[in-house]
Amino acid sequence: METEGGRKGPDRRGSAVFAGAIGALGGAALTAGWGTTAIVIGTVVGAVALAAADVVARTLQKPGEIPALWSRIVMSAALVAPLGWLVGRLTGLGPIVVGVLAGALVGLLGIRPHKVVLGPLLGAGIGWALGAIWGDVPAAVVAAVTVVVFRTASALIFRNAQVSLLAEDVDPADLPFVVPLEARTRYVGTGYVRELATVIGGEYHPATPDIGIVASLDDLAGPAFAPGEVDPRVREFYEHTTRFTLDIVPEWRLWVRPGYLLYRTLVARPLGQANVPMNQRETQRGILSRIDTITRPEDATVSVRGWIRSFADTDEPIYVGIYTTYRHEDRGYVSVGFPLPQASFTATLEPRPRPDGGLTLSSRGQGDQPGHYLTYVDATTRRLTALSVHGFAERLDVFVTADGDLVAEHAFSVFGLPFLVLHYRMHRKPA
Repeated sequence: METEGGRKGPDRRGSAVFAGAIGALGGAALTAGWGTTAIVIGTVVGAVALAAADVVARTLQKPGEIPALWSRIVMSAALVAPLGWLVGRLTGLGPIVVGVLAGALVGLLGIRPHKVVLGPLLGAGIGWALGAIWGDVPAAVVAAVTVVVFRTASALIFRNAQVSLLAEDVDPADLPFVVPLEARTRYVGTGYVRELATVIGGEYHPATPDIGIVASLDDLAGPAFAPGEVDPRVREFYEHTTRFTLDIVPEWRLWVRPGYLLYRTLVARPLGQANVPMNQRETQRGILSRIDTITRPEDATVSVRGWIRSFADTDEPIYVGIYTTYRHEDRGYVSVGFPLPQASFTATLEPRPRPDGGLTLSSRGQGDQPGHYLTYVDATTRRLTALSVHGFAERLDVFVTADGDLVAEHAFSVFGLPFLVLHYRMHRKPA
């Protein structure tokens, strides 16, 4: 049975039951210091309130939208209340410290550096105020109030959404700027293209010789980009990437280093994907670069180009990117898909000319095609649910220096803050 919003009735009931369970825990935590009767009442009220809020939010939710902000704020408060109660019970910390911890947690979940800073500061103020008004205020109450105030203030201060729901349960043809190739296991690794070939069919070619990450720059022609004006050496790099070796020097901003080290340890290495070197010393271990391809058996046309980079001493993956080009209206674009478990992170880049004959690929451009997209791929139907990640941006410049060296500068920013530049120097391999 389908509801007006397109969601199945049982799915909504399951969502309401889950929300009710969270509400029961939150209600119990908020009333834990006032005796058994209060806890029972708090549990029932919390369960009913959260279940009702979920039903209302899902009813008002339109196709292609996420639940309303108010319902997400209420759910956040219910989730953090038991954590606040547990911290207070185990440590006996005062309201200010509990507020700082709750603010730090919700700030980190907000990801944006501004929110990471705002969270603890706001939490300290809320903890102090509650402690002054209500001397023995429960830790669960401090945590819940901190989350509600923080998320409300964040919505008012940071009005530009950094992540938004782009499409839900759509056919891949509806999202030409997304590379809908996911990892079928929890580990991506350097064998991804080989494993992909067994799934989609086709002939697998490891380390394909004399091939590029794009078939031809002519595929990218458009009103603002004429491939014929590109320096021949830049064109050769794109169309015959494997003719070159690459030296890389990563330049990380200091503010992002601690967070990246945590991400790398907990996410990138176990995932076998997006494991960028931390410094030049790491790159001196040696970096292997190859392009694995899959060709169609009927005409030997290359259907998949996977650029794989890894550390030479261990073959530990640095990244696995599936490079594609496509045209929309009268413009050509490059889309790079980074496979994730049951998902894909896609960077769609618009080509621009440089005055020196170089080529710029940017995720900021004309129209609605360039950008970054996180996409879930349904394993059964192959249909896509995609988020647009507005807060992430990148720009890749490939050009020839005045000294005749072929180089590249790959710059990344998040929430408008630059955090990484990868400096490349390309050398032609001996014939």
